[in-house]
Amino acid sequence: MHVLITGAAGFLGQRLSAALLEQGSLNGRPLTRLTLVDQVEPAPEARDGVTLDCRALDIARPGALDDVLADAPAVIYHLAAVVSSAAEADLDLGLHVNFDATRALLEGCRHAGLSTTRLIMASSVAVYGGELPAVLDDMTALTPQSSYGAQKAMCELLINDYSRRGLVDGCVLRLPTIVIRPGRPNAAASSFASSILREPLNGEEAICPVPTELELFVMSPRRVIDALLHGATLPGEALAPYRAFMLPGITVSVAAMLEVLRERGGEAALSRVRHEPDPRIEAIVASWPARFNNRRAEALGFRGDADFHEIVQAFLDERG
Repeated sequence: MHVLITGAAGFLGQRLSAALLEQGSLNGRPLTRLTLVDQVEPAPEARDGVTLDCRALDIARPGALDDVLADAPAVIYHLAAVVSSAAEADLDLGLHVNFDATRALLEGCRHAGLSTTRLIMASSVAVYGGELPAVLDDMTALTPQSSYGAQKAMCELLINDYSRRGLVDGCVLRLPTIVIRPGRPNAAASSFASSILREPLNGEEAICPVPTELELFVMSPRRVIDALLHGATLPGEALAPYRAFMLPGITVSVAAMLEVLRERGGEAALSRVRHEPDPRIEAIVASWPARFNNRRAEALGFRGDADFHEIVQAFLDERG
């Protein structure tokens, strides 16, 4: 089986490629080739029996993936993205990476005749916003309040239409805010949700830019990777008629997150969090809903974290 991952040098791409190489198969078929694409060349650890093809490409450039698609990957994971704050700050960059690249990829699949290729795109809770019901479901109208959310929403509609027309076999997974990400803070508006836990638990200071009563819809990296792998196993008929849905996260307030930090790291860890309001970040994050009916995702076999304690424990286990 040939699998293609865009955005493969990023956090999720690295985790996903490592998981695929570790298990050596996907949907009951042996993994024979893994093509990894990003702006910088990915560099995973090689595994016996799997051909690694690592490339530095601008996938929004027409034809950039033609030779890869000519080899008919059975599964494509489309993870390449410019994250929320960066897409808000630079409209042209967000459109180029988030929208143009997705359309170019879909057109490449269309012209290569990849009607049975499973295309899995990572979307976001940011496709929702504005005046919303207290609890959302997968068919709640998309009303994004950021350029990032608008770009992801446009991609969702395109993937659904190309799938309806039989040009590709699409599956869009709307990701909750991923907590706790390893590494350092990035340009995502939600980056603080990881840093207010990760840095204090590592003995460093962090800034909380939002009110503590703000609620977030969150999911651990481990569960997100499980969901991406599971998305390749679902029959197309189970996804129709609309192929985008929210993964089963959990709702937690920033105050509750900080309380778990205090329980796991003590008062010393909690004292390392400085509260410095940032209206720009708050305006973006506060527009995202925090409560969802996830019956559809759960019926399809996707599983979320039990509670926020489990999310923090997963980070501590990985950190060692």
